[in-house]
Amino acid sequence: MNEQNVFGRSRLRLMLRYALVMGGLVIVLLFAMHKTMEWAITSEQARELLDTADSVAASQAYAVLHAGMDMDENQLYRSTNDRLFYYVFDDRGRLVSFSRASFRIESFILDIVGVWDAPEREVRVFTQTNAYGAQTKVMMTAQTVFSPPLPLQTVYVGKDVTAMYNGMEKATSALAALGVLALICAAGVGYVLSGGAMKPVREAYEKQRQFAADASHELRTPLAVVLASADLLRSDPSITSPFLKQVIEDVRDEVKKMTKLVSDLLTVARTDGRANQLKPVRMDFVSAVQQTVRIMRPFAEKKDIVIDEVLPKRAEIYADEQKIRQLILILVDNAVKYTPERGRITICVEQKEKGSIQLSVADTGIGIAPEHRDRIFDRFYRVDKVRSRRMGGNGLGLAIAREIVEAHGGTIAVESEIDKGTTFYVQLKARIKHS
Repeated sequence: MNEQNVFGRSRLRLMLRYALVMGGLVIVLLFAMHKTMEWAITSEQARELLDTADSVAASQAYAVLHAGMDMDENQLYRSTNDRLFYYVFDDRGRLVSFSRASFRIESFILDIVGVWDAPEREVRVFTQTNAYGAQTKVMMTAQTVFSPPLPLQTVYVGKDVTAMYNGMEKATSALAALGVLALICAAGVGYVLSGGAMKPVREAYEKQRQFAADASHELRTPLAVVLASADLLRSDPSITSPFLKQVIEDVRDEVKKMTKLVSDLLTVARTDGRANQLKPVRMDFVSAVQQTVRIMRPFAEKKDIVIDEVLPKRAEIYADEQKIRQLILILVDNAVKYTPERGRITICVEQKEKGSIQLSVADTGIGIAPEHRDRIFDRFYRVDKVRSRRMGGNGLGLAIAREIVEAHGGTIAVESEIDKGTTFYVQLKARIKHS
């Protein structure tokens, strides 16, 4: 991925993390505020109900003791417009005294009284939903009036708290809307702040990238000279010592590895700096695969590795030909390197939906452990450093392959099983024609 993608994604990640933290705080605060409001309001309502229950119970006990009989018959029809109400029943279930609730909820209240099982002086909230989905909330408590030898009576006191709960829900909704607005503002602020935080990192990254590009470019000439000198010494007939020949051969091999590393570093630096822009042309993808296989077949034959090709006659795509050839070479070269002797490599090109093609390179090699699969496309990451170094690997090949694929708007994936093999899948968006 190029520099813009690296820092753009890092900035977005910082912003999202900041927004998630702020969002979590907002949610916690909203929940705490809602519960605090609920506790404050209901505790006051509960205190009011308990005080009323005490008053009604005391009045009822006084009336019974001093009058020697139940309340006047006219009280059975007494009503109030207040939301507070009470009902007094004796031990036989007869209504002794009351201050009626609204006719709208009275049947609901009497149903609650009929199945009441709460401990004495415990305050509960009951909810009823009508056919239109509207809820009615009633807060109630009960208290026993017992003045021996007079009959036992129970006072049920309640209050319609629907309006209170509706108001609390509206307040919570308003707070939630304000919280969302605050979260959006926090995300915007986080994006601005993350941009400022990324600025010194971007500058340091740019200096590092420029150094890698300059150093790689400057090293190419001396390495070419050293390699040419090693080739001359290798072909010099005057050098007959086996030891010197081996030294020259070792120097030549190491210089070739360094040359490849320098070339890969220069490719990565140019890709990061966008100095190496895509130059798309119409090309035959199948022809590029076949040419790569011809180049790699001699190396495979040295290890008795069979390369199978499952290819259509032709598949035209619009892409950077040089980079596509480099991509294919990286994948096939990796397959040859990590496949043991007498193994098999299968290269397949298929047409997929929506005008895309898929290249798969499968081998019967050593495989990749699950804990390494997510990191094999990282720069300089090598599963087995000793083995990779011995084979000339530097941990940049697959990173370059991923950058080439992403630059073309495609995807690259891997499937692998230890000691059974690995398959790389590359899917590219392209217009395909078959002849």
